[in-house]
Amino acid sequence: MTLDHADELVVPEGSPTPATGRRTFWRRFAQDRFAVAGAVVVVAYVVIALLAPLITRLLGVDPYSYDLDALDPTGAPAGWGGGISAEHWFGVEPLTGRDLFAIVLMGSRTSLVVGIGATVVSMLIGTVLGLLAGYLGGWVDWVVSRGVDIMLGLPALIFMIAIGAVAPESFPRLLLLVLVIGVFSWSSVARVVRGQALGLRSRGFVRASQALGAGHGHVLFRQVLPNLAATVVVFATISIPGAIGAEAALSFLGVGVPPPTPSWGRSIGDAVTWFSSDPMYLVFPGLALFGITLAFNAFGDGLRDALDPRSGGRK
Repeated sequence: MTLDHADELVVPEGSPTPATGRRTFWRRFAQDRFAVAGAVVVVAYVVIALLAPLITRLLGVDPYSYDLDALDPTGAPAGWGGGISAEHWFGVEPLTGRDLFAIVLMGSRTSLVVGIGATVVSMLIGTVLGLLAGYLGGWVDWVVSRGVDIMLGLPALIFMIAIGAVAPESFPRLLLLVLVIGVFSWSSVARVVRGQALGLRSRGFVRASQALGAGHGHVLFRQVLPNLAATVVVFATISIPGAIGAEAALSFLGVGVPPPTPSWGRSIGDAVTWFSSDPMYLVFPGLALFGITLAFNAFGDGLRDALDPRSGGRK
């Protein structure tokens, strides 16, 4: 999965003083109300995901318990709105009667674990390769650049589906999704980091360190990498929605997390069959997925604008 506006992501290398930089950042970020709202929603999603087991237990709902009494003779939810009631706030799942509110809550854990985990994997791979390519240049740069070209040209979703289909059932599915999505998502960040590292290696403070006898490791990790931290953080924030969407797509296609593990993508996929008789089964998981994607994108765009002094920001 790639980020369409990856090449537009440019973050300055450093600031006059840490304190001044932090104050300026928070002032610029607070001016972007859409980004602040996105950050609040992201925090809310994370808190809900962490507390989901406790919330479902306190409310007496369970995403794994069947309630066949909530279904009509055809297997569709009985009653209005897909079985919405005081007992089932979002209705129930067709055929099983499982509580949809509990499924959406617990599904947030699946989406966030895969989205954040896959992003960490892709950031690690892309940052290391991009850093080495941009700083060392030569044949290292050529090899990494060709690798980026190959990864960008691959039909990533098709390969993810194939790997998910042939992977042993004994392999933990969440870990498989994290690794597969992460490994197919590093190329964009590698290209961005490489471009930033190319500019940094000719800066005066890097040349001064080299002239004083500093080794490549010291220059890379003490001089260059700290100046790329903001770029990587912003890119990671913008990349998380893509990873969450990839997990949803794979679960929608039947190669994601196995049932009965709650997953927004699989719920959306199952809802296609029942949409005419139970549209709410599609609405609630779809809204949850849309909300987290929009929130992370707004938060990431706000971070980019706040860290880039050449951006006027949105107010």
